[in-house]
Amino acid sequence: MSFITVKNLNKTFKVYERKSGLKEAFKSLVKRKVKYVHAVDDISFDIKKGEIVGYIGPNGAGKSTTIKMLCGILKPDSGDITVAGFNPFKDRVKYVKNIGVVFGQKSQLWWDIPVMDSFDLLKDIYKISDEDYKKNLNELIELLQLEKFLHTPVRQLSLGERMRCEICASLLHNPKILFLDEPTIGLDAVSKVRVRKFIKEINRKRKVTIILTSHDMQDIESLTNRLIVIGHGKKLYDGTLSGIKHKFSSTRKLEILYNNLVKVPEELNVAILKKEKNRILLEVDNNQTISNIVKVYSDYCEIKDINVYNKTIDEIIYDLYKEMNL
Repeated sequence: MSFITVKNLNKTFKVYERKSGLKEAFKSLVKRKVKYVHAVDDISFDIKKGEIVGYIGPNGAGKSTTIKMLCGILKPDSGDITVAGFNPFKDRVKYVKNIGVVFGQKSQLWWDIPVMDSFDLLKDIYKISDEDYKKNLNELIELLQLEKFLHTPVRQLSLGERMRCEICASLLHNPKILFLDEPTIGLDAVSKVRVRKFIKEINRKRKVTIILTSHDMQDIESLTNRLIVIGHGKKLYDGTLSGIKHKFSSTRKLEILYNNLVKVPEELNVAILKKEKNRILLEVDNNQTISNIVKVYSDYCEIKDINVYNKTIDEIIYDLYKEMNL
């Protein structure tokens, strides 16, 4: 049974345009040029309770607009959204108690007061009982390792420390759904690993349904196996990570390190990407067997080592965007 249902969702924005210069500025006072941008164009999908889903696309694809409609911040032009039995926009007052939101470049913490004071304020805003607040807060502090800076003003925290506090703040009221928009943006490698580990742990422990948008494909690979890709407001792909790799990656690279290569085998139908004195890099179709290629090369040289490189998810997504002219 679907926990989140999105059906034929649409959102269009009216954008006013004008050329640069004072003359054009005066002209725009009389007649303004209007452009309509279809940010979300007839998108549909279903998400089960407890799933972690990666929702990705290039800048301007419509990701944040979709998330804002799912959060109840924006009203759709048309289409239906049901999340945990609620219409996010119509039932917003009741609905927001069930969701947590983290926007990587926007803060829900108060800038000039200690982190703990922000948490206490959120307790009152969400009307969390003393017992639930203490239990949730202690668990989150331990999982996110926040003890050292609970009494530090938010403005004095590093970006990694602040993001961990933002995630804690979004989960204090024990929401059923967590929306993460670029949660690791600008973080160092250690902070990214810590945040990813926590997201997986909170999903496992509390069965929180998570929708994750990120340009960092390592976030997507490490956290989820389901991917929804959009571009120009349209859904381009909805399926597993392995599925998108199979669909949009038809080749892999084979590196052969050798001694005394007599000549390059002509009977093999493979592309040579690079040839050096003791190394050759080949592009091999996925239908071809690596062992057969290595066997043929062994007749022409002494093979010291081989390496097989599959396309990374970043390369696959790049090829997909390129194919779709995104």
